[in-house]
Amino acid sequence: MDLPAADAKFLKALAIAVVDHQSGTFKDIAEAAGVSKATLNRFCGTRANLIDMLHDHSTTQMNQIIQDADLLQAPVLDALQNLIDGHLANREMLLFMMAEWHPDCLLEDAEERRWQSYSDAMDAFFLRGQHEGIFRIDLSAAMLTEVFASLMFGLVESQRRGRVARAAMPGLLRQFFLDGASRR
Repeated sequence: MDLPAADAKFLKALAIAVVDHQSGTFKDIAEAAGVSKATLNRFCGTRANLIDMLHDHSTTQMNQIIQDADLLQAPVLDALQNLIDGHLANREMLLFMMAEWHPDCLLEDAEERRWQSYSDAMDAFFLRGQHEGIFRIDLSAAMLTEVFASLMFGLVESQRRGRVARAAMPGLLRQFFLDGASRR
């Protein structure tokens, strides 16, 4: 779903407002996003509709990141940098997705398996990188996906709280993912 740029920007603001006011009222969310309750009501109608819109948009954005990263064809390290850049460009939706995550969201019988294609693509990418000798093989591809996602989320959240400089994040994510915390 291609949204007008203004709607995509508004959804990013709303994603952060929902994360910051998870138990807040519709009015609290509107105010945090910098609009009136009436404007928010015209945009989505209800809080449930807003959450659905945010789920749909975040799923679309994460799948677009996967597509744009060219995980199957680009050189592995280029694709990794593309992943990092794409996630950072969509940090608001990433934060929303992480705030909404729950353990049964990937179960076979879950009502919606929104993030399964994302996880599958990431697992396949890390497996490809292992086969090409780029990523270590003593960790499963699924574990590399989880480490990458956790590191990405942790640094984005830390940047939001002022503990990590935004400008340093792309290089920091790449270096830390590839080299870990070991001293050189």
